[in-house]
Amino acid sequence: MTASTTASTTASSQPSPAAARWRLPAKAAFPLLAILLFAFFVAGSAPSPLFVVFQQQWGFSPALLTVAFAIYAIALLASLLVAGSLSDHIGRRPVVFTALLLQAGAMLTFLMAGSINGIIAARIVQGIATGMVSGALTAAVVEAAPAAQKRLGAMIGSVSPLAGLAVGALLTGVAVQYALHPVPLVFGVLAAICVIGAVATLFLPESVTPRPGALASLVPRISVPVQARAEFVRGVPTMLAVWSFAGLYLSLVPSVLQQIFGIHNGIVNGLAIAAFFGLGSVSPTLLRSLPPVRMSAIGMSLLAVGAGLVAVSLATHSVGLFFVGTALSGFGGGSAFSAQVQTLAPMGQPHQRAELFAALYATSYLAFSVPAMLAGRLIAPLGLPATVEGYAALVLAVAALGAWLRWTSLRRAG
Repeated sequence: MTASTTASTTASSQPSPAAARWRLPAKAAFPLLAILLFAFFVAGSAPSPLFVVFQQQWGFSPALLTVAFAIYAIALLASLLVAGSLSDHIGRRPVVFTALLLQAGAMLTFLMAGSINGIIAARIVQGIATGMVSGALTAAVVEAAPAAQKRLGAMIGSVSPLAGLAVGALLTGVAVQYALHPVPLVFGVLAAICVIGAVATLFLPESVTPRPGALASLVPRISVPVQARAEFVRGVPTMLAVWSFAGLYLSLVPSVLQQIFGIHNGIVNGLAIAAFFGLGSVSPTLLRSLPPVRMSAIGMSLLAVGAGLVAVSLATHSVGLFFVGTALSGFGGGSAFSAQVQTLAPMGQPHQRAELFAALYATSYLAFSVPAMLAGRLIAPLGLPATVEGYAALVLAVAALGAWLRWTSLRRAG
């Protein structure tokens, strides 16, 4: 390629001076992208406290309740497999814009739903939107972070999902308890936020130069760059334990609070979910001085202890012990998952990063959906208490394995 051709190609990948004037500066793009990532996961957990309300209104079974939850993660996974690396080819901005419009459509579908079928349809659209954007938006946040704050960008990428899930559940719980019409309030506001975010996306600078292969990238596949594969495999127990327990909280914990502890309060339902995800979102900041491997070892140990306490609380009907176990599990799970993202993020080249994050989220969302849906099927033959106790015990075992692997690697390194 000649020098003139190179210069021409470079120039064509840059916005014109007129277009550049309408772009936000990099300093503004970074927080806006972080807010958009956060908002996607606020919408992801917002329906959870309403599931019990819908169940009481429409009389569907607990198994259908977990289907309504899990179908979101399954659609998300399918979307990740198809479109997870699309933004590496066509750019982050068009993918984020399209996903925000789809998310707005999902919120309107929730708003108009009159049966469990409408809820399932909304969750499918929501899952497609979130799967399409998860890798692209996480990569965009990392790329928009100032040069001296790339670790902060990776941390925000790992914390935003947990923080968003916490805030979405808590705000919906408050709306259920106090608002006269919580459904239009929750989904109307979220739809408006998504539309505003889509408009704002048009003014974001693009961090990726378009390259060929967009259509080929739509062929479903999971790919981890060679240099990141060993670390990815070591992190599998972390992803399984953290996200399978997260799936339990978003699908069945409101039912657990009602049927096992006798609590019928929207705020407490939201608070239980928010405690798990909220403490998970702040723990990486509190432990940021630790190297990622040590943070992961401590986090997985705390998750194992917390899952054990949750199992005991269900057997003894102790609400206090349940919330202590929830707090430890959330704090430990959040720090362990954040450490995993911080470790993997530098291992992918810019053109591989969205695909790497897509693989990370694909594994996480398999753990998020499949165990919860299986648990829903076991409630009828085993009962809710035995099902959830067994679920917590399995999480304890996987978290203990993950903790052992991390502590072993630390001893070898030391």
